[in-house]
Amino acid sequence: MMIKGEIAIAAVLAATVVFGCGPQQATVASQMTRTPEVAGAPRMVEPPARPLPFQGRLVEGDPGEIPPAVAISLSSTAPVTFSYREELTHDEYHIPLIVSALDPVTYVGAPLGDFGVTAFASLSISEGGRIIADYTAKVHVSKSYSLYSEPTHREVEQAARAAVRDRIDQKLYRDADRLTRAVANPDKSSAAPAGR
Repeated sequence: MMIKGEIAIAAVLAATVVFGCGPQQATVASQMTRTPEVAGAPRMVEPPARPLPFQGRLVEGDPGEIPPAVAISLSSTAPVTFSYREELTHDEYHIPLIVSALDPVTYVGAPLGDFGVTAFASLSISEGGRIIADYTAKVHVSKSYSLYSEPTHREVEQAARAAVRDRIDQKLYRDADRLTRAVANPDKSSAAPAGR
């Protein structure tokens, strides 16, 4: 016959087994389906930015917060204009406290959740009333946190901004020949489709 103390110990052990094993598997599965630590961020070290084959004036956007290729192609007297915008949205994912408190891997540094930022950017290049090109890019960056380390929201934001600006730069570089022709021959309309 079991006494009350043995029943309590058996109940605690049963709860540890049920809550300790079940959530741990869910945590691993959720980590496998979550975005990588810096999803959308450049994987390799990018070469330094190079200027565009033409110069332009910034009519919308902060000169300190634009894609590098645009920043080094600015001129206050150019007829071509740049209009740049960024929008950020934030999201967070947290493992429920009851699950993480009973999960032994929590105490060895397993992720408890992550902070994410989605950056959306748009760049419009025009000359007079003529739109030469429109570009958009969207990037999601997330960083995990644990019991022992936690990224700041600012770090995640900066990574998302850098990644989305890099995407815009890459689109500009791929389209450089067409842009050069469009700027050199203003009579021929060769505007890029919106949302490139």
